Formats: sequence, C-alpha cells, structure tokens
Amino acid sequence: MDRRTWLAGCGAFAAALATGSRAASAQGLKPLRVGLGQKAISANLINLLIGETLGYNAAEGFTVKGMALGGNANVQVAVSRGDVEVGVGVPSYGLPILAKNEWGELVNFYEYTYPYKWDIAVKPGSAAKSYADMKGKNIGVSDFGGTEYPVTRNVLRSLGLDPDRDVKWTAVGNGVPAGVALQRGAIDALAYYDTGFGQIEAAGIALAFLPRPANLPMVGGQFLMTTRKQLAADRALMVGYGRSVAKASVFILADPAAGARAFLKMYPETAPRGSTEEQGVKSILEAISRRVKLYAPPYPGVKMGSINPDEFTTEAKLNDLTLTGLDRYYTNELIDAINAFDPAKIRLEAQAYKA
Repeated sequence: MDRRTWLAGCGAFAAALATGSRAASAQGLKPLRVGLGQKAISANLINLLIGETLGYNAAEGFTVKGMALGGNANVQVAVSRGDVEVGVGVPSYGLPILAKNEWGELVNFYEYTYPYKWDIAVKPGSAAKSYADMKGKNIGVSDFGGTEYPVTRNVLRSLGLDPDRDVKWTAVGNGVPAGVALQRGAIDALAYYDTGFGQIEAAGIALAFLPRPANLPMVGGQFLMTTRKQLAADRALMVGYGRSVAKASVFILADPAAGARAFLKMYPETAPRGSTEEQGVKSILEAISRRVKLYAPPYPGVKMGSINPDEFTTEAKLNDLTLTGLDRYYTNELIDAINAFDPAKIRLEAQAYKA
C-alpha cells in the first residue's frame, strides 16, 4: 500500500484523534484508539463500541475512540505504527502476510465475531438456486477490499469452481446501493455480510438467499489485534478492552433492542434521517439480527472471545498458503482474564436498560 492510499483512507484521522485525546484527558481516562476497517461507523461495530456508553470502558479506566480508517490494510498499518492501540484483524488480509513471513509483531487476542457471516443473495424468482449455479454469473461485492470478496471466493473454490475464470466480480458499493444494483439487474447475485444484507432488507428491497453449502468452511472470523509491544506494555488495557467487548456482546445477546438504543445514543447519525427513536432502533435491529448470533463461540465449552486456530489453517488450505509460526499470529492468553465478570449481572443490566 502506497502513501497516497494510506492518506486517502485516513484523511480525518489526525483531527479525530486530537479531539478524542482532549476528551479522554478531561475525564481522567486513558484514551484507547481502535482502528476499524471501513469508511464509516455502522451497526456492525456495535459490540466494539457500546461499552463506552454502558460504562464498561470507564470501569476499566479507559475511553474508546473508534477510528474508521477505510480498509483492512489501513488498519494493519495504523496498528503496526502505533497510530492506534487496537485494530480489527481479518485473516483474509493477515494470513497471506504471515505466509510470506512478513507478519511482524502484531497479534490477534480476541475473536469478537465468529464464522460464518456471509451469504449470496439473488432476486426473488431467479433461476439460480445454489452456489453451484454461480458459474458464469456476475457476482457483486461491496468493494474488492471487503471481507465478502476473499471469503466467497474461498467457498466457491471449495465447491470446485474457479473464482477467477468461472465467475465475474463487480464492486457495487456498500449498503442500499448494493441492493439496488441487484434489484436493477446490474449483477446476477450479491455476496455480502449479515449486517449489510440487513440494511438492504430494511430499505424494502427483497432478497432470496441461496442455501449455504454443506460443510461450509469455518473461516472469516474478526479479531481484536494489537502489537506484542503494546500488549507487554499495557496488558491491563488490552484485557480491559476485551472484557468491555465481551460484556457488550452478552448485553446485546440478552436484549438486542437495549443494545441498539445504547448504540444510537453514541451514534444518532446512523439512524435513518428523520426517523423517530423507535424507528432508529428498528433500523439497527434489522441490520444486526444475523450478526448477534455470531458473538458467542460456536465451539462447545470455550469462553467468549476464544480463538480456534483451526479457522486459520482451514483458510490457509483454501488459499494454498503454507503457514509457519502460527503461534505468532494469535494468542488466547488473555481470555481467562477477559471473562472475569458475571454474565448474569450483565443480562440483568440489559433487561433494565433505559438510554
């Protein structure tokens, strides 16, 4: 990634950072900058952010500033350089770097969304009834830096399709514009993620989801990532943020509407323009309805945020990557400390919550 790309993705970074630092100083809380790999704050980030308004961050002695940096590459650079303390890590971007032995000192320490959150949708009445029917079709994705692009390619490859020769790919934008492209026939199908589909359906655009293939590969989780230097220097801060995200996840699972209200309290601009509070809550719920189910681990007997390395080896195999030093890529050493809270208490807080 060249300097021009980095600057384009982070144009507002310095100003926002300064504002966040001043606010944190005024409260006497340690500022924690979190890099997010998208162009704007949206509901899919809810469990990373509402710990601020619920008081979970303050209880750990810090305040979070969410920084929308435009893409996964920008996040990786920002974490590596120390411009943010934590960033969202995605294996589709990180594992190829690890395979080249260029990973550096980054480490993923908490899985905040588990597989699998992507689907392929077509217009109702389409002749396409399965993923196998995508051969020869034009599939839309939000953009080629979005996670749905590499993950859907992997799934098609696992079914025996060549994602480069058998399919055409078209970038159609995020949210409702992506749905409009499908509705108008500019693309044959749309590969997207759960909360993005929720935005499209909330806009009244009908979708027909293709049935997921059997034995879908468990790939594509999303993680909290920092540097090993940062982890060593301020382990308590990393544990505290992980605990805040875990509490927020339990809170949303207990009462999604309460979570939506907390999110809108922080980011009222994410509600549809001119909507009432209840309409705004409904819009958030429609967006996150599929995502919420992915906050808890799908593996029996493991704690919130635990990382299963089989996800990485499966994804590497799908991409013909040879991984060495996988233990440098992730750690579960913080998970016990992160989960040192009472989930029952958090559920009661959710049920009693008033924004």
